[in-house]
Amino acid sequence: MAPLLPARGSLAANPGMTVDKLVVPRAHWEILSAHAARCWPEEACGLLGGLPGLVHAVYLVENSLHSRTAYLMAPADQVGAMIDIEARGWEVVGIFHSHPAGPETPSASDIAQAYYPEAVYVILAPGEGGVWQGRGFFIAAGTVQEVGLELRE
Repeated sequence: MAPLLPARGSLAANPGMTVDKLVVPRAHWEILSAHAARCWPEEACGLLGGLPGLVHAVYLVENSLHSRTAYLMAPADQVGAMIDIEARGWEVVGIFHSHPAGPETPSASDIAQAYYPEAVYVILAPGEGGVWQGRGFFIAAGTVQEVGLELRE
């Protein structure tokens, strides 16, 4: 299984970037993929908590829009996740959502609504054989820079 792609570009291209890759434990990737599959054909969303460059926990959040083309995290779920992340001494290292009809790249609305330039935006989309693909991006002030995602055991 190789749903993750290496980054292209450099940190210098986006001064908001803090790492050149995001390490996602395979068990966490399975949680993300399963959430996207359960929510399909609507967009799935959530937060990734951890330390810069490493995901320690996945927080599944309801898409209050229940839309195939947009997401809005349910406020109570989002705040609860952020409080838990902070209580553990972590950061929001990633924000994820799915594009049920693909592709796994930021849309114009994703770019316009990227309010956390220090977080990696992980976008999932269905691929061959039902395997969810994913790519990561730093998005700041309208600039998009791909970040490598690395699966680890």
